[in-house]
Amino acid sequence: DLPTFRFPTKSLELTKIRIQGATELCNAGEQPFVGKVDLREQNIVDIEELVELCTRMEEACSGFTRFGFCQILDATDNFSEKMIVGWGGFGKVYKGQLPGGLNVAIKRADEHAAMLEVNSELQLAKLQHANVIRLLGWCIHGKERILVYEFMQNGSLDRYLCDRTKGPMLNWSKRFKIITGLTEGIVYLHKHSMFWLVHRDLKPHNVLLDCNMLPKIADFGSARALSSELAEERTSRVVGTSGYKAPEYASRGVYSMKTDVFSFGVLVLVIISGRKNTILDKRGVGDLVRDAWRMWKDQKLHELVDPLLGDGYEVSEITKCAQVALLCAQEDPTDRPTMTDVAAMLNSESISLPMEPKQPAALIHGCAERDTTSTYVSQSSRTIDITITSSAPMSTRVRIILDPEV
Repeated sequence: DLPTFRFPTKSLELTKIRIQGATELCNAGEQPFVGKVDLREQNIVDIEELVELCTRMEEACSGFTRFGFCQILDATDNFSEKMIVGWGGFGKVYKGQLPGGLNVAIKRADEHAAMLEVNSELQLAKLQHANVIRLLGWCIHGKERILVYEFMQNGSLDRYLCDRTKGPMLNWSKRFKIITGLTEGIVYLHKHSMFWLVHRDLKPHNVLLDCNMLPKIADFGSARALSSELAEERTSRVVGTSGYKAPEYASRGVYSMKTDVFSFGVLVLVIISGRKNTILDKRGVGDLVRDAWRMWKDQKLHELVDPLLGDGYEVSEITKCAQVALLCAQEDPTDRPTMTDVAAMLNSESISLPMEPKQPAALIHGCAERDTTSTYVSQSSRTIDITITSSAPMSTRVRIILDPEV
């Protein structure tokens, strides 16, 4: 087992650690964070550059077109409040109808929205998948920045999961199709789009349902393209939603495809249970993940199932989905499967899965401790990376290099 270090709750000032059996000293300050700072977050373009980008994308992407501002005003009844259907990552979303009768969703960026968020959302123009929302066009007029999407008449998934009156509309068959549809959509983003795209904000609010209650992943304002499917990058600007953010991303800004895998795991548990994943301490996995692991271990998953489902579900499907979700929601990203693995497990006819999820650290150490240590540990070759966090707003990452015992 790896050694456990405990520190007072004041800000950490650790610089050196000595490990028994090692002859080297490790200077924490000399070791860089894993991944590199995402410099694209500093690249804020102006309106003219954004128009140029949209124009180039219009020429390159079939089905992506420019709308006139008068068309947008007519479609939304001059941005009438009665046409508002929700809020996206950077602005209000209106329902609109084009002259041909096509219903669309029109997202109007508010004046404080970062240009980067609009740029990220534009990546959708390059994507075409049944489980990813389609970006139809754009409009820039003065300071107005507007994007036009296909309209999803049943709104977002969260409207059903936490609503006692709408919840019964989602029987288990529909919930299972939502889980498998999301799996296929994320596999596409991670492997089969023109780049390795990590969404970074998967949650029920960003899953829209079409007329058949099938899911489409939406709101790509936080999405980032990676340099490879194994890439791990770092940002100082952590976005996303508490309860769905992976621990390494929430605490250190490190993100990869495994960041989406964690969020997907929590999302599946929410779909099964109808519960929220409340974060009770800084360890970061949430009470829903902990409860689900206990129920899975004790073979009491029926206690996890949303009461609104009654007895109308397949026990084998619930068991498989819950186990897959717990594998995805493990704290160490190296323990999590890829989304391709997830798809294979969900499509497998076998009832039992080859892997078992590890016990959440909070259940091992107790979640009442104010200080937590070793919240993320990954090991390869002869190095161990450890993140040490405390209840103070600071964390330190160290790398310990182990030499053979003399």
